[in-house]
Amino acid sequence: MTERQRPDRALGRLLGPGRPEVDCETCFDELDRYVDMQLAGADADAAVPGLAEHLAGCPACREDFESLRDLVAGDSDGDGISPAG
Repeated sequence: MTERQRPDRALGRLLGPGRPEVDCETCFDELDRYVDMQLAGADADAAVPGLAEHLAGCPACREDFESLRDLVAGDSDGDGISPAG
């Protein structure tokens, strides 16, 4: 059966994802909290639904996320200053 013959697939494509969609502005607003929760071992994906999917599909936001995550993870004593190398 082709996709044209499968109304459930066509309907799914029209309705979009079942989870909330996040745009770049929302991603930027939530990124600090998301990274903090992720590094703390909390369920960041449940706290900010749709952000993981956005990061997977947006290279610019993913780069910001990776940079922030690496910076925060390198600040092991929590003083906000990353140790010089």
